[in-house]
Amino acid sequence: MNSDVQLAVLFDMDGVLIDSYAAHFESWQVVAKQRGGTYTEEEFVAGFGRTSRELIREQWNGAENWSEDEVAQLDNDKEAAFRDILNENFPAMPGGRELIFDLYERGFRIAVASSGPRENVQLVIDRLEIGSCLSAVITGNDVTKGKPDPQVFQLAAQGVDVPNPLCCVIEDAPAGVAAANAAGSSCIGLVRPGKYSVNLDDANLIVSHLNEINPAKIAELIQSRQG
Repeated sequence: MNSDVQLAVLFDMDGVLIDSYAAHFESWQVVAKQRGGTYTEEEFVAGFGRTSRELIREQWNGAENWSEDEVAQLDNDKEAAFRDILNENFPAMPGGRELIFDLYERGFRIAVASSGPRENVQLVIDRLEIGSCLSAVITGNDVTKGKPDPQVFQLAAQGVDVPNPLCCVIEDAPAGVAAANAAGSSCIGLVRPGKYSVNLDDANLIVSHLNEINPAKIAELIQSRQG
């Protein structure tokens, strides 16, 4: 492949740029307790990578009959609780900010492509101070279909003006890996060790830490998948 071909990296946010596992789980528990219910870790893990609106409809007792306003209210309450928790303790993923600046300096176009609401994504971008490196930001507010549908990565590729086959997605959830594959992008899976680790075998490369990858390795991965 011509070295002048423009390449891009599309970063998922939760579990990739921030270690938000605990904050998201706690925020679901907060809103469940407020409504007299509980929320298990198994339910939480089952929803990795998908939008809160979808999970509420599927997991919340009786929510299949709720109005859109009722779903939106619970969604808003949950995400507000999440931001409160994150503002108290911001768990940046080791190596994420450094990787983004390294990619930017090497000429990659970069996007954040997340199922989270715009307010959450902007909070993370601001706290990491990576806004100047980004060519596009796609959030859950911009999509009509959550992962594993490829829409979020298709929109991100359009936003950075790079076709999906020349983009590499970095993801930590099976639904996100499936979305990247459906979009025709390369995918690096970032695994979470422990009891609730998930299967990312469909990714093209699996790593345990972001410092295991660099611009050269990402370019090689993208180029190796071209015909």
